[in-house]
Amino acid sequence: MADLHPEHARRPSDWRESVAFCAHYWAQKPRPLGLVIALTLAMVAAEVSIPVAAGRLVDALGETARQGAAGSVVAGDAAGHAAIVALGILTGVMALYQLLNYGAGLAWNRVAAHAMSGVLDDGFARIQRFSSDWHANTFAGSTVHKLTRGKWSYDHISNILIRQFLPLSLVILGLAGVMLARFPTVGLLFFAMVAVYLVSSVMLATRWVRPANVRAAAADSQIGGSVADAVSNNAAVKAFGAEAREEALFRSVTGRWRDLALVSWARGLHMSLIQQALWLSLQAGMLALLIGLARRGAATPGDVAFVITACFQLGGSLRQVGEHIRTLQRASAELADLIEFKTAPLGVTDMPAAPALKIGSSRGRGEIIFENVRFGYPGQGPDQPPLYAGFDLRIAPGEKVALVGPSGSGKSTFVKLIQRLYDVDDGAIWIDGQDIAGVQQASLRRSISIVPQEPVLFHRSLADNIAYARPDASEAEIIECARRARAHEFIACLQQGYRTLVGERGVKLSGGERQRVAIARAFLADAPIVVFDEATSSLDTVTEKLIQSAMAELMAGRTTIIVAHRLSTVRDADRILVFDAGQIVEQGNHAELLALGGTYARLHAVEDEWAYVG
Repeated sequence: MADLHPEHARRPSDWRESVAFCAHYWAQKPRPLGLVIALTLAMVAAEVSIPVAAGRLVDALGETARQGAAGSVVAGDAAGHAAIVALGILTGVMALYQLLNYGAGLAWNRVAAHAMSGVLDDGFARIQRFSSDWHANTFAGSTVHKLTRGKWSYDHISNILIRQFLPLSLVILGLAGVMLARFPTVGLLFFAMVAVYLVSSVMLATRWVRPANVRAAAADSQIGGSVADAVSNNAAVKAFGAEAREEALFRSVTGRWRDLALVSWARGLHMSLIQQALWLSLQAGMLALLIGLARRGAATPGDVAFVITACFQLGGSLRQVGEHIRTLQRASAELADLIEFKTAPLGVTDMPAAPALKIGSSRGRGEIIFENVRFGYPGQGPDQPPLYAGFDLRIAPGEKVALVGPSGSGKSTFVKLIQRLYDVDDGAIWIDGQDIAGVQQASLRRSISIVPQEPVLFHRSLADNIAYARPDASEAEIIECARRARAHEFIACLQQGYRTLVGERGVKLSGGERQRVAIARAFLADAPIVVFDEATSSLDTVTEKLIQSAMAELMAGRTTIIVAHRLSTVRDADRILVFDAGQIVEQGNHAELLALGGTYARLHAVEDEWAYVG
């Protein structure tokens, strides 16, 4: 099945990008990381000493047996004592290795915990600051999945590189060095054997296993997006009786993941089998060479024990190299999402050292000016004209302005531009004499209260949702704003009152109740500019009247923009702007526009006709 969304056609992350990403977080805790490395070096020294001590123990035991067979009591006692000392050294070295490994693990846990929380914090902050266009084109479920999965991908990569590959590499070098010093031929063969094994493992993992892992990871992300899309739109699914259809669609998505995952897993098993066969062959060759040396008297039983112990010791770690490489490849593919979050452009950004918007300057309180604005949405074809071209408009402080016109005429875009959800292509938008492109976005948006057609509430309490506009508000202030929004009455009737959880996106509340909570939030924000975006278009008549009275109180003394399709809601506006194809084709108050007999009058006549038919 084809991908449901272009976000799934991502670029696989290069392993160097993954390491650089992880290293950024390692560097944030230099002292704990330095302790990890110091303990790791000591641990490696102890691990390299284990086969050396084992070889000396075997030689001491051999000497003890020879002296005992020869009947030499004194020499036998000395040899036995040497064997006991060798045993004590071997036991001590093994115990030291375990203690150092334990200490390095504790130190690494501190580095890992701080880094993983940092990965989540930075990723979430980045996602929050992406433009509205990015969020509109991205599955929320996939974003959540990528963020949480990226945390564990970081952990896998870091743990393998620092806690697995770093000590393994040092142990290989240490054992090869000891062998080279004692048996140059065996040492060279050992080093070559390990090199062949590792190079083969890397080649298999990167060129054969990794592509399958990347495809499986992309399909895994698609599962999260599909679930979120269907669950968040469950009302529409039920309305059309489309449960079976959505289940079939989801089965196709999971089926695609299943097929790709089977290929990925099978290649991992095939690689493991190839590695095992390769290691056994190389190990047998090296031991055959050592046995030949022993037959000629060039090697002692302890030397053979040393090499066998080293091979067994390394064999366990090297057998895991293939799995570690596969995990690295898979984690690198999954970490690509967080790397893209970190490197992708935000879309709309603050200028360096941008000041906060100051409302109430000498130019007024809430004055809005569009000056020769040109704007077209991203992704428009080169031959498609911009929505706004040379657009000019001034809204006076405290003026109540209504925007009307057909869908797609530019009304909602007007609201998005004054919030700076998009940057204009040319020209400027001024609020109280300040170009909004040069001020902090957060301060700009705090100066504008939006009451949308479908208010979005958090799955938190009613008090939390109202106080979202001003988290430091007191309980008395929250209740007062709810009263002014005509919301206190229905909230007081709830069993838990203001502590009532509203459900995801406020699904436990009716449309009118959500609107009143949104208006209460706007009262608490006390912003100088208020925008009502189709705020009463989907309400019954009784609820609409209730909300209109709250809206009227909220509008008092504020610059107000009302976006409306129903002209009955804008009769009292100081000025009505009639939009068509990104241009204001008429403007005036209700009576003036009716007398003009133009577009507004025709729209009004059609609305009256529909009202009469109804």
